[in-house]
Amino acid sequence: MIKKVLSILFSVIFFLFFSDLKSQENNNKRIPLVAVLKSIETKHNVRFSYVDDLVSSIKIPSTSKEETLDEALLLITKYTGFSFDKLNNRFIVLRDLNPINEVQELDNIYIASLLTSGISKSSSGVTIIAPKQFGILPGIIEPDVLQTVQALPGITSTDETVSDVNIRGGTNDQNLILWDGIKMYQSGHFFGLISAFNPDLTKRVEVIKNGTSARYGEGVSGVLKIGLEDSISNKKSGSVSANLLHVKGFAKIPVSKKSTLLLSARRSHTDITETPTYRSFTNRIFQDTDLEMSENLPVSASNINFFFYDVSAKYIYNISNHDYLSISATTIFNKLAYDENTATTGLIARSGIDQGNSGIKIKYAKLWNPQFKTDLDIAASNYNLKARNFNIENNQQLDQENEVLDLSLTLNAQLKLTDNFTWDNGFQFSEVGTRNLAQTNNPLFFRNEKNVTTTHALYTELSFLSNNNTTQFTVGSRASYLERFEKLIVEPRLRFSQRFLNYFKISALGEFKNQSVFQIIDQPNDFLGLERRRWVSANNEDLPVLRSKQASVSLDYTRNKWLFSIEGYVKDVAGISSRSQGFQNQFQFTSTTGSYDVTGLDFLASKRFESFTSWLSYSYSKNNYTFGALNEGRRFPNNKDITHSLSAGTSYNLQRFKLSLGFNWRSGTPVTRPQDQNNVQNNQIIYERPNASLSDSFLRFDLSAIYKLKMFKNEAQVGASIWNLFNNDNTLNTYYLLDSNNEVQQMTVKSLSFTPNLSFQYNF
Repeated sequence: MIKKVLSILFSVIFFLFFSDLKSQENNNKRIPLVAVLKSIETKHNVRFSYVDDLVSSIKIPSTSKEETLDEALLLITKYTGFSFDKLNNRFIVLRDLNPINEVQELDNIYIASLLTSGISKSSSGVTIIAPKQFGILPGIIEPDVLQTVQALPGITSTDETVSDVNIRGGTNDQNLILWDGIKMYQSGHFFGLISAFNPDLTKRVEVIKNGTSARYGEGVSGVLKIGLEDSISNKKSGSVSANLLHVKGFAKIPVSKKSTLLLSARRSHTDITETPTYRSFTNRIFQDTDLEMSENLPVSASNINFFFYDVSAKYIYNISNHDYLSISATTIFNKLAYDENTATTGLIARSGIDQGNSGIKIKYAKLWNPQFKTDLDIAASNYNLKARNFNIENNQQLDQENEVLDLSLTLNAQLKLTDNFTWDNGFQFSEVGTRNLAQTNNPLFFRNEKNVTTTHALYTELSFLSNNNTTQFTVGSRASYLERFEKLIVEPRLRFSQRFLNYFKISALGEFKNQSVFQIIDQPNDFLGLERRRWVSANNEDLPVLRSKQASVSLDYTRNKWLFSIEGYVKDVAGISSRSQGFQNQFQFTSTTGSYDVTGLDFLASKRFESFTSWLSYSYSKNNYTFGALNEGRRFPNNKDITHSLSAGTSYNLQRFKLSLGFNWRSGTPVTRPQDQNNVQNNQIIYERPNASLSDSFLRFDLSAIYKLKMFKNEAQVGASIWNLFNNDNTLNTYYLLDSNNEVQQMTVKSLSFTPNLSFQYNF
């Protein structure tokens, strides 16, 4: 059956591909603006500086070889409306309507269309995702940021959620997620199955696995930097859309010639309708939670009500050609409520969970002269998680709360020393407070822990790009003073790349980082089992500050639209708590500290045709724990250890039609199994060596299609996707419990089953 379906799909793609080649012969020749600029650079010995997202999707007629430089620039202005500023005889800056907020870093796109259009790689090694130019990936019909990043080698999710993104073997809380400069402590809707960040407002996402800029602290595993639109607009635009889970809208509203307001909102309709997508999601997310457990108890759950929403806004004001002001704000919220009742007593109690994250940031930037620029960011983020759980049989009410309040101020100064050198310096202040509350009425218990971590940081960073774009390096350092512990931590950062033999580039990246706010798990059924993790602050005792160091070397080959990239890395993270790792074996209730180390290799190959983009990515890694108090101090596999991971896909574009098919395969995750004999002693399970076995391997095929059409003189699009096309029965987690007969019972958590989705979007 699988072979037959694949044969039909690839036959359709083959037919469309050749019919598209024939139709394209009659199209007018228009080429990417990026290619035109590169041609002008070669011909006239000049170099352009521009914002990559500004030009990446624009195509224009090619300029004539006989045209002078000024004539070529005038033609580009005619076709695009962009202006050009000549800094000297060699360097030219391309500008849009918002010169003050233009990126001045010496970093350009090195590889375009990494997996599909809208995903590129900069010359410094940062992966960039532009949702507005996003093509299509298997199973994704809307540019979900946190699903998209999992298509990159070295990034996965062991539990198949967007709120547990594992970058090179790290846990999700070890990622620094910035939404327009605001640190976010919640990243998913539907308890992690959907990204909480509305893509309509997003302009550019940067994915950094190593070589992080000295400007950023925290996040010992990686950085996901989500940037919003930052230029004013002179015309209104927007969109409305819906799929089988939610409806959303977006609007760009010019307030004046110098200011623009951006608005986006999204709300689920899951509390009104029950779609196949919703049923598949609930079957997946309610596994191994209080709602599923109630099926095996005298208590049942009914009247389940669930919904989520997010609202975001940004106000942009160009005070002058040299002064820029913006205000960004967002709020994310999830709510679940249900009735617990018993057949014996008829008692009913309402349990539920609320989870949300709100944030606001004010940014002021000033361009003092063409060489010197400063910007000031003031931001606040508030995360709140509340749950109430009734145990009717024991007449017990359990209340739990987890809160984070993050306040920060960043001052950055950027000086362009020469045409090749840029120097950044800055100061950052942050104060993060965490609160954890737990109380019960039977027996009486109350705990409310509060901690505040204040950090002062200075950073400096020097960037260089050679005249011929072949050599680039960024070297910097960050010094952080943790006031609570009276501790100074100095962290060097490095990015270096060198092109050679026309088609090759070698890169070296390295970083030291620390993190003082992270997540732990107290009990497996915390917060109804739906959100077990809670944010806490380091205390320099049983919860030390996390420290990481990482180094990597990569080699890229690009020629004739072929890309081959291979990167080897080593990574070590020290100070992790066993309570943060989600153990469900003999270490479940232990509390000790240790480390994990990862050695890995990421490989990516892709080929772009006229209408096709095909890719293959492979990751190999060995990820091991070392805890002095566990396993007799010997190393053992990390819970996130996935030795082999392979994905492949093809995206096809035919004018208004897009189609993508792909698969993800990975080796099994570590499992600790009970001993074959005498596996229960003193009402406890006797296990084998920790994580000595593996679950079955994981395999999932995904399919998506998008068709664009004209409707009421505007553009609309219809999308359809299938997640887990062949309904593979994949196990995400296996653990063991003792049942009422004191016998070992195996528990398994399954991945999403066959999950269809439909979407419609209308742009105006």
